Amino acid sequence: MSPWKAARPDDLVSAIDTPALVLDLDAFERNLQRMADALKGHPVQLRAHAKSHKCPEIARRQIALGAVGLCCQKVSEAAVFVDAGIDDVLLTNQVVGTTKLMHLAQLARRARMGVLVDDPLQVMALADVARSQGVSIDVYVEIDVGGRRCGVMPGAAAARLARLIADHAPLRFAGLQCYHGPAQHKRTLAEREQAIAQASDAARLSRSLIEAEGLKVERITGAGTGTFLLERDSGVFNEIQAGSYIFMDRDYGDNQLGAEDVRFEHALFVRTAVLSRTQPTRAVLDAGLKASSIDSGMPTIWQRPEFKYVKAADDHGVLEVPSTSSLALGDALMLVPGHCDPTVNLYDELVCIRGDRVEAIWPIAARGALL
Repeated sequence: MSPWKAARPDDLVSAIDTPALVLDLDAFERNLQRMADALKGHPVQLRAHAKSHKCPEIARRQIALGAVGLCCQKVSEAAVFVDAGIDDVLLTNQVVGTTKLMHLAQLARRARMGVLVDDPLQVMALADVARSQGVSIDVYVEIDVGGRRCGVMPGAAAARLARLIADHAPLRFAGLQCYHGPAQHKRTLAEREQAIAQASDAARLSRSLIEAEGLKVERITGAGTGTFLLERDSGVFNEIQAGSYIFMDRDYGDNQLGAEDVRFEHALFVRTAVLSRTQPTRAVLDAGLKASSIDSGMPTIWQRPEFKYVKAADDHGVLEVPSTSSLALGDALMLVPGHCDPTVNLYDELVCIRGDRVEAIWPIAARGALL
């Protein structure tokens, strides 16, 4: 953690030290409201994914606008939000190992906790720990709907696992996890429609076989920022797990939107400054790999299309600039990160701005919560 703050409330934006993670509150609040409006009147609820922001203040604002709870990826991440008063958390991940399972059971004493499984051994281990600790845990069967990561195949395998959960109190079979991660970044609407149609078919088949076992499928949850309208209108999903919509990033910005898609705005930026300017077509910034994730590609320069971020080292970012550019040492720019989630995890706090002033500093309290 840095011994100095990048900014304090009421500072001018021009005085924010660099590199700093900056949240434009006006754009952020419009994004929050657009999601709430998009779900209004539909039998679909938002369970906002906190892995994107790792910030309790943002979680509280999402819940105030109707989110039923949060998703987290890690038990330690969930613990941060339970400590902050969030009482309904779904771990959209498998939890393996006695230590982690004990932590999960302890959280289940204080909040409604859910978790995913894709293997009978996970069910047995969860049941043993829940029984020993006297807690109930919601358990969802994860189905591989196209992500080729975790999850059982749709249909009979999902039904067998659901029955096993139901037969092992104090576990409670809560539904199906049907998240298609790669679909979020398929560039054309037609590609996204095809992927989510297949995911919906897989969810529908699995639901019918589970219901034939006499079990209720309370929730079918999934979706993300890139496809949530498709799941909303599928007639199958009743919960969505969008997270990046509050921030957006360069990768999501590359998606081609359909006429009905919600236009979320870029609200998250890395403020950076020029620290070297030795060549007429090159400028070097103080924001490199440690300031902005490039796993989904390089950041772009906000409102400066003539500049191109071409290379990142640990603490340097190299720009190609026109030879006629007047960009000088100390000049500040805003980067739009390629991928918001891992970029947020690089910082201790969000510098929240409105207009030309810093309005607030929000801790990224679940930063580094990997256990």
